[in-house]
Parts: sequence; C-alpha cells; structure tokens
Amino acid sequence: MAERSTAAVDVADNSGNEPLTAEAGKATSDGVGTETKADTEAKAAGTDIKGAAADTSAPELHSGHKLARRYRLEECVTRLDGFSSWRAVDEKLRRAVGVHVLPADHPRARPVLAAARSAALLGDPRFVQVLDAVEDNDLVYVVHEWLPDATELTAVLASGPLEPHDAYQLVSQVSQAMAAAHREGLAHLRLNPGSVLRTETGQYRIRGLAVMAALRGISSDHPQRTDTEAIGALLYAALTQRWPYETDAYGLSGLPKGVGLIAPDQVRAGVHRGLSELAMRALVNDGATASRQDQPCTTPEELAKAVAAMPRIRPPEPAFTAPEAFQRTTYTQGAYGQPPHRGRQPLAPGPAAPVPPPPLQSRTGKALKWTVSALLIAALGLGSWQLADTLLKEEKKSPPSRSQQKGDDDKPAKPASKPIAIVNAREFAPDGSAQKPGQVKLTYDGDPSTSWRTNSFIDGPPFAPSVKKGVGIIYDLGSKRTLSGASIGLHYGGSYTEISLYATDSLSPSVSASDPVASFEKLVSKKTTGKSVDLTVKSKAKTRYVLVWLTALPYSAPEPNYVNHYKQAITNVKFTG
Repeated sequence: MAERSTAAVDVADNSGNEPLTAEAGKATSDGVGTETKADTEAKAAGTDIKGAAADTSAPELHSGHKLARRYRLEECVTRLDGFSSWRAVDEKLRRAVGVHVLPADHPRARPVLAAARSAALLGDPRFVQVLDAVEDNDLVYVVHEWLPDATELTAVLASGPLEPHDAYQLVSQVSQAMAAAHREGLAHLRLNPGSVLRTETGQYRIRGLAVMAALRGISSDHPQRTDTEAIGALLYAALTQRWPYETDAYGLSGLPKGVGLIAPDQVRAGVHRGLSELAMRALVNDGATASRQDQPCTTPEELAKAVAAMPRIRPPEPAFTAPEAFQRTTYTQGAYGQPPHRGRQPLAPGPAAPVPPPPLQSRTGKALKWTVSALLIAALGLGSWQLADTLLKEEKKSPPSRSQQKGDDDKPAKPASKPIAIVNAREFAPDGSAQKPGQVKLTYDGDPSTSWRTNSFIDGPPFAPSVKKGVGIIYDLGSKRTLSGASIGLHYGGSYTEISLYATDSLSPSVSASDPVASFEKLVSKKTTGKSVDLTVKSKAKTRYVLVWLTALPYSAPEPNYVNHYKQAITNVKFTG
C-alpha cells in the first residue's frame, strides 16, 4: 500500500466560536472541536475521545526525517492527542503524500492500523486512498494520497452557498460513495466539510474513511445513521452557508439559538425546494421532521436512492449574447438572377430588384460610347508619357553615396541573447527560517508544473518588516557571466509580486540581519500582477551567483496547508546573457 491526499490535516482540532472570516482561513481543518453525534454517543458509552492518549506524547519528529528510508517529512500540519500529521514526499515515486504518525504503544495504534488497512482494500477512487500502513519499531504510520489541486469544502463554502446543480452533485456523489463503503463494512463517523474535497473537474473526494475516527477514538452504535446525518448536514451547509446546529463550526455560523432545526428554504431565499426537503429527510434523526410525508433517510443507501429519484437538476445555461444580424446586400444575395445551389430550396421571393436601364442602342448612344472610349485612350497615353518622363529624369541624377544609402536596416543586428545554464541553487534564508529548501531544484528542472513555494503570510503584499525582509533563491551559473536578463514563471497572479535580482559572491553569503541584501549589487527590480515576469539587466556587471529576491507576495484564496492569503510559488527560472 502507498498513498495520494490533499492534506493530512483532516484531524486537526478547530474548536471555539471564532467569526466566519477567521474560520474560513482554516481551510485545512476538519473542525473536530465541534461535537458531532458520534462524539455524543462515545461520551454516552463512557468513552473519552481524548482518552488514554492524553498521557502519550507525539513522537519527536522534525522536517527532513525519513520513514522507511522513503517518506521524507516536510511540514507538520497537526500535532495533538499523541499523534501528528505531516505533508511529506515519497522519494521513491517523487510525489507528495500525507502521513499520520503515532507511537506504537499509543492506545489507538492498533485500531488505526486496522482501519487504514481496511480502507486501503476498498480501493474506491471516490475516497482519498490509503497507500501504506506500517508498524516500524516504535512508530506506527499511515501514508495517504495528497491532492494539491483539490479544495476543501470548507474553503469552497467560505465564498458562499453552492448553486443547486453543484449541491445536487455533492449529495449524489458523497451518498453513493458512503453507501459503497458501508456495503463493505466501513464507516467514516467524521464526515464534515473538512473531510470532503472538490477537484478541479468538479468531482468530490472523501478523505479519512475509518482512519479519522480511529485516530480520534470515535465509535458509534449506529454508524450508518451517523454518516447519513453527516451527509444531510453537508447538504444543508451547501444550500445555506450555515451549520445546521446552534454551534458555529467549519467556518460556518450556526443556527440562531432556540429556533431549532428549520428547513434550508426557510433560512435562505431561493433554495431549491427538492434539495431542502432532502436535507431535512437526512437530518430527521436528530429530531427534525421532514417537510413532506416522505420517510426519513437513515442509511447512505436510502439517501442515494432518494437523490436518484429526484428530477435531475441541470447545470445553469452559459450566458450567450446573440451577435447582431448581418445585413446582406442585394449583390451578395445573388438577386441578379443567379440560380440557387443544387439541393437547396429557392429562397422566398423578396421585393423586386430595380430593373437596370436598357443599353444605349440609338445612333446618339453609339456616338457617345465612341467619344468616351477615345477620351479614355487619350488619358491613358498621356499618363504613360508623364510616367516615362519622370523615370528618365530620375536616372540622370547621380546615384547616392553608400553612406546615404545605408539606413537603419543596414545597422549591424544586436547579438541574440543566449541561455545560461543553472548548475546549482540554494534557498536564501538570512533569518534562519527557510521556506521550502527541498523544492529549490524544481524551479529550474524545465517542468512548469513543479515549483518552490513560500509559506503563506497574514499581511501583504509587502512583507511586514517584523516578520521578514524577503524570501528568495541564489542560483549558481557555473562561472562569472554577463547577465542580460531573466524570465521567471510564477504560480499566482493578482495584486502584485515584487521581484529583484542581486549579484552575490557565493551560494551562502554573509549578510546583515537588519538588511540582508545591503552588501549585494542590485541588478534590476520589477513589480508584476501576472504569472510570469521578464527582467532586463542594463548593467554590464559580471557575476556567478544571482539572487532572485521576493519582497512582496500577491493575495490569493486560502488553500490546504496555505491558509493565509499572501503567498507565491516560483515555477521556472531562466537566465540569459
């Protein structure tokens, strides 16, 4: 087994009553701080979901640590309850993965291993796949898919409720996937906006099947009912941008206290009636009553059948503006008696075309024609004579000197810029806090789909002076070269990115903490709002080492593992001389 996921953060704690904007920033959290029905049942059974794990500390791991000489840990995204979750790199297959790690003596280690192996056997592509589940000496770790191009439903709902067609696709895909899982004896028990991901193609993927509940020590006496109610809550949130309980959760405001569970079409105007009733049928297990006489849905299978029985909701028609009608002329319509094309019906008769005047057939008409012809011949002869006379006069003039003939087109062309190969590179982190040093090579591997990313920051576009002076990479050109320019590919556009080039004396230059680039020679600086920038160096200075220095990062929406708004990624760097 081995894995691919959008984030290992599906088990992070996110309790508290923060406002909507604050919660929306935590796009990688699954909101486990909000008590779900499974939590309530666990407490009623006398099970503390923190439990004995409170006395077990998470393994002391760090960025760069390798598991099984294969999985290199990059960034810790969750650390609680005795376990930790990481974004990592599978060095064997050269891909990003997510990893959950906990001590082998952790009270939940065995259930987590069992849950991960069962989920891996399912092999359903609608779930984030478990790739590996291993007990290695004193550690237990679970490796799963990492989907960098997918977005948590938490972040999607932060911008507003879904369109009816999108909400229909959500409940249809999730209910069918969970029905398939329950047929194999697997439950989720932690299904929420943080565990549902939407890909760029509009497909929904569910992460943490069985594993998320095992990590948190959650169980349920009625797992099918618990998951069905969770799907109903997802649909309710998708239709209203509200959480169907009084507690705020997952970046969503809860319902007003004391009102109870009311139908989505009573919360927000314009909600699709059929989807509103479907959400209530799935949530009926918590005391709600369906708005019609239909039976409540108590299993994902029943919910999937109810969705299939609904009239299909079509996607909205794309906006289309009809072009202005083209007014064809009488000539282009062929009104002068041209026959219609074979196989086509003749057009309906239109207004009669004006009848041309009859040709000049009288004696006077013939004389007029001869007169006009003679005048035309005389005019042509006169014009030809004047043209010949002008050419003869030009030939008599002395030819211009070569210096007069030489124009701008004869100037020697500037030599074309030649690409300069990059032989090495290193991240420049004068404050000791590196961004992603392991990704530096991805900026000059020739593949625009790979990149070196910065962390995400709260303030921007310019860096707050108290946080950082800038971030960047120093490139080694192999020998001293005269640099004429650089082309830099970026991942994000919007607001603006500010980039400068500096000449340095090594890959690891000595710098001042107050102004790390003060001792370098500045070559060029530029701001851009696009996803690429071309820099032209006007100086003739030679250098072997070039620093690409970013001092302002653009605004972009929160993403898994990059929840703050200001960030950038360099995809491709080329230098010319």
